[in-house]
Amino acid sequence: MTGKIAPIADSLQTELARALQRQAKALGVLTAPEPMLGPTPRDLVVQRGTLALYHYRPCADEIYRVPLLIVAALTNRGSVFDLAPGHSFVQHLLERGYDVYMVDWNAPRPDEQRLRLEDYVFDFLPEALRRVQEISGEAEVNVLGYCMGGLLVTLHAALHPDGPMKQLALIATPVDFHEMTLFRHWTDARHFDLDRLVDTTGNVPPEVIYGAFDLLRPATGPAAKLQLWDKLWDDAFVEGHRRLDRWSRDVLPLPGALFRQLVQDLFRENRLACGELLVGGRRVDLRAIQRPVLHALAAHDHIVPHGASQPLVAAIGSRRKQEIVLKGGHASLVAGGNAVKRLWPALDAWLAKGST
Repeated sequence: MTGKIAPIADSLQTELARALQRQAKALGVLTAPEPMLGPTPRDLVVQRGTLALYHYRPCADEIYRVPLLIVAALTNRGSVFDLAPGHSFVQHLLERGYDVYMVDWNAPRPDEQRLRLEDYVFDFLPEALRRVQEISGEAEVNVLGYCMGGLLVTLHAALHPDGPMKQLALIATPVDFHEMTLFRHWTDARHFDLDRLVDTTGNVPPEVIYGAFDLLRPATGPAAKLQLWDKLWDDAFVEGHRRLDRWSRDVLPLPGALFRQLVQDLFRENRLACGELLVGGRRVDLRAIQRPVLHALAAHDHIVPHGASQPLVAAIGSRRKQEIVLKGGHASLVAGGNAVKRLWPALDAWLAKGST
């Protein structure tokens, strides 16, 4: 009998030791300083309220002639493109010879609560493009837009068909907002008092935006914690998880007037997909976009589902247009482990054709 009990006791002792080691490891992760994001050197070119334009310092011996402007999402920092040395799309682009700029939005000031799509499409983006032209000395600029940043550059391209954009690369950009089902239900006028929220807050707080994201997949948080617990011994996984988690939690407020416009015109009335969206009194016709377009979609995107982003390429008038669907979610498409093997090379190959 004693011979049978001894292995069981040894096994229990081993499991107890592992549990204590795991708890110590978890405590170390929880108490560690927040990881630093955006390590690639860059210089501030324009700072005007919510608009911030940066120029990354080139590092390759030969630089492509046509500069590249990245437009980050309105709700999150552009650091998703620059998480860490060795895991940075910006660094990858610089090493490949691109002259990289980024519109990385700041939180809107209280006096910017009345900003609307018009301000972004007819003021902020044109200023960013002009400054990129001035610094680079080039008339043409390639543009890459992510999520709502992609929406802004799409609207700009449609309303400025003779503008300086040479190629337009989009990532997870919505066009049919009725296919963003949970967001649409969340903002339904029957139970969501849009005017009261905007009139009360001015700029819609980040907690409201983050809460909406959280509602899309309520099990994601617990599942991510379980996955992290299971992989505590994988230092590379833990570090990547912490960096992406910090980026996802750093949510920006939205100008109240813009939020009202997005909810009313897009989520409730779906005017862009219907060809009825007016920006500055001008109707947005996606067929007016004639420049080359690439749209990269995530196969498992819970924020911008496939049905919301897929109609965009068909609606654009360009003859040279392409859609690619890659493995990943909304953020992991850009910054996950698979991004290095899938999205980054695909964007590099496509952008290179129009960068010389």
